[in-house]
Amino acid sequence: MNMLKENVSLEGKTVLVTGAAGFIGANLVRRLLSEVKDIRVVGIDSITDYYDVNIKYERLREIEALAAGGTRPDGGQTGAAARWRFVRGSIAEREIVERVFGEERPAVVVNLAAQAGVRYSITNPDSYIESNIIGFYNILEACRHHAVEHLVYASSSSVYGSNAKVPYSTEDKVDNPVSLYAATKKSNELMAHAYSKLYDIPSTGLRFFTVYGPAGRPDMAYFGFTDKLRAGETIRIFNYGNCRRDFTYIDDIVEGVVRVMRHAPERKTGEDGLPVPPYKVYNIGNSNPENLLDFVTILQEELVAAGVLPEDYDFEAHKELVPMQPGDVPVTFADTAPLEEDFGFRPDTSLREGLRRFARWYASYYGTQTAVPKD
Repeated sequence: MNMLKENVSLEGKTVLVTGAAGFIGANLVRRLLSEVKDIRVVGIDSITDYYDVNIKYERLREIEALAAGGTRPDGGQTGAAARWRFVRGSIAEREIVERVFGEERPAVVVNLAAQAGVRYSITNPDSYIESNIIGFYNILEACRHHAVEHLVYASSSSVYGSNAKVPYSTEDKVDNPVSLYAATKKSNELMAHAYSKLYDIPSTGLRFFTVYGPAGRPDMAYFGFTDKLRAGETIRIFNYGNCRRDFTYIDDIVEGVVRVMRHAPERKTGEDGLPVPPYKVYNIGNSNPENLLDFVTILQEELVAAGVLPEDYDFEAHKELVPMQPGDVPVTFADTAPLEEDFGFRPDTSLREGLRRFARWYASYYGTQTAVPKD
């Protein structure tokens, strides 16, 4: 295996993470502050009310506490301000992006800010254009005018649309998005390629597959199902349960992001004397699609084990099988061979283990209905 050699050191650098109060962003920031020596992380987030902002503020409090616990080489405390700065604002506001880049001069930029959600894009298209198109354009422009070592940005498995060929490979054509959200993510990849070619900006896009885990997004199925079951409501399982999803645990996603951050695509000159775009795209997924009905069964079992739901809960009375929804696809399945070849890594957290960790977090955050069993 010819793994890529690291060519970007994160130690002693300033890293900008957009969407820092989001699910992936907050977990990435915590990982960087925990493991990288003398790093300074700057986070931007508009803290929209697309889902419960209390979870976002809780994530930020955890980051603040972690940043405050840093130590200098002489053993003294660094203080939170030296390691972490949070800016509340939207990347769609160019002045904010310009100010942060001008003041902080980040060496590495990780763009995770986006309006997420496939179904929401059908009824609220404006917010997707604003955040995912205009916002990303502002990031690209800032990277153009303030030299950065590497731009890493979130794409999505949704770019594959309803491609019949599985597993999904980054070599596949992705010209038929089935939602505006998917179209904006494909647009991000095209825009990044153009800027890589024109301005020699090393950029890597990451197509994430159905990310889940503790303190995740309440609009995602595993979280929303848990809320509804706990409230005694009925959960709706789309396509009559005949959907398969490549569920990918949050720690695996973050591990992939950190590894990618440390290797920027090489700057090269082509035969025409012009730059060859220093541009890459990778899938990050578990490469193990799970049937939705199996997923719901595992979730139920782990919610009972964690004490979120009572042992005698009548699940059958709270399930409804319904048709496919607009924007949905029947299967997602990542081909992660290039990720494994270049970085020696592939996600491997099992769905049961991941949902167990989520259920235990949910019990600690929202409370239990029964006593939680000891391990």
